[in-house]
Amino acid sequence: MSTPKKCIIVDDEPAAHYVLINYINQNPQLELTHQCYNGIEALNILRNHTVDLMFLDIDMPEITGLEMLQTLKQIPRTILTTAYSEFALESYEYGVIDYLLKPIYYPRFVKSIERFLALDPVEKTDAAEISIEVKVDGLLLELPVSEILYAQSYGNYVKIFMSNREYLASITTNQLENLLPKDHFVRVHKSYIVAVQKIEQMERDNIILNKEKIPVGITYRRNLSRLLS
Repeated sequence: MSTPKKCIIVDDEPAAHYVLINYINQNPQLELTHQCYNGIEALNILRNHTVDLMFLDIDMPEITGLEMLQTLKQIPRTILTTAYSEFALESYEYGVIDYLLKPIYYPRFVKSIERFLALDPVEKTDAAEISIEVKVDGLLLELPVSEILYAQSYGNYVKIFMSNREYLASITTNQLENLLPKDHFVRVHKSYIVAVQKIEQMERDNIILNKEKIPVGITYRRNLSRLLS
């Protein structure tokens, strides 16, 4: 049986925690590791702990759910839990995978979790056999994950460097990061995601990949060093 996915609940309403805890406990694929009642507390947790899935309310005091997503450098896969539907479109800019309206009913919760689990292909198949879909020039293209070397941010677009060509995809860096298997790709800079196994050399402020020098941000250096050690 696969390892349960670590979850965090971020919501200022105790009743919302009660419902989500009940639903999470009914799913052996999930494990609740943290509960937060405001965004500041959640940001501190996420800076020091890795979670697989965040249940995030939008309307909270001090800092809203969307402001939290804007603040995070690495956004975990997120399911919004809120009574307000008007923020749905804006939320998807941050790679949010689903949007649950309160009161949350269990069948809808299960559907959302199935969507989340389907995004994690690493446990289902080898990375060499999987692919991702991105939009290029208005068309959906299927790109084999094994051929992706690295990706560079260009505003609301990302240039994806493959082993044999490049694509300018209509996707944000955060959205692409959520699509790629986390065991094989790592964020090394706010503008760069790289294939870990394709890294040829690591310097203090850069890595060498496919003979290209890619910058490494200070906030990402420790995690990268850990992966390569």
